[in-house]
Order: sequence, then structure tokens, then C-alpha cells
Amino acid sequence: MLKGDKVGLRARHEEDIPILRTELYDDVVNGSRAEAGPWRPITPGSKDPRLVVDDKEQGHVPFSVVTLDGGTLVGTATLWGIDNHNRSAHIGLGLLPAARGKGYGTDVVATLCHYGFVVRGLQRLQIETLADNAAMLRSAEHNGFVREGVLRSSAWVMGEFLDEVLLGLLSQDWKPASPRPSSPTLR
Repeated sequence: MLKGDKVGLRARHEEDIPILRTELYDDVVNGSRAEAGPWRPITPGSKDPRLVVDDKEQGHVPFSVVTLDGGTLVGTATLWGIDNHNRSAHIGLGLLPAARGKGYGTDVVATLCHYGFVVRGLQRLQIETLADNAAMLRSAEHNGFVREGVLRSSAWVMGEFLDEVLLGLLSQDWKPASPRPSSPTLR
């Protein structure tokens, strides 16, 4: 497990899937804002590719996010679009409604940066998020991501086009949490 200050990133467990499906993906508004395509219902028990892990897929590393104090499932985190030649990847995360506003997102981004830069040896991490997603923008910028551009009207969400913000972080610009016992580390 990768550990941050508040959360751990671990492999997806079978028992995580119904919770994530119900609390993240069955919510039409949240699902529409989080996915690049239109929301659609997924039959319970189906092999939903957003949730079921294919361990042979090398370009996509999904994690379940759990609290360090108790191991409660609070969301998902992903390093996706991994390009080993250019040494780059994208970061994505989704927190369950009850877990939002508690600083978990910032800790997830920090822990994914540690995984991407230290464990995977990547050069660049990137985040794309809706321009009105203040929580993700804060989490990214708190971890050193720089706004690199705005993709105007690039996302069709619930009947309207929304702007997306593109943020990037290079390994040489990354400043891991100051050394302290609970900084994101492999444990």
C-alpha cells in the first residue's frame, strides 16, 4: 500500500466495487462530470471497466483510496495514460460524497505524485479537470501543479459545454511533502 498523511492507496478489492458503483458512478451528475463520455447505467454484477481491474493493462493503474485510521473506503485514484517512452501519465481521482472536503483529495494527489515520480520514474504528470472543480484545482495546485491552459468548451456535461483546465507537474519541479514520518511513502 502507498501511504500519504491521511489516506492509503491500495489494490481494488472485490467488495469495493458495489460501493464505488453506487456512490460514484450511479450518481448521474457526478458520473457525467467525472467521465469523458455520456453517463449510462451499468447493470449490477457486470464487468464495469471503470471499476474492474485488468492487471495486464500496463497503461492504467487504478487504486482504491482508504483512510489510514480504520481503512474505510473513501474513493478511487488512478494513474492513467501512462506513456513509458515519454515518461508521462495523467492523474484522476474520485471521492465518495461523505469523504469530500476533508483534505483527502490533496493527499491522494500527493501520493499519486510519489508513485508516479519515485516508483515509476516518470518525468511529467498531468491533470485535466472541469474549470469549476475548485476542489481538484486546489488539490493540484497545492501539490505544485501549474495551470498550462484552458480547453474552452471541451466537455459536454449535463446539457452544456464546460471549459477544462489542463495542469502539469514536472519531476524536477515536484516538491514532496517536507520530511516527516507520515509523508507519502511506500510502507
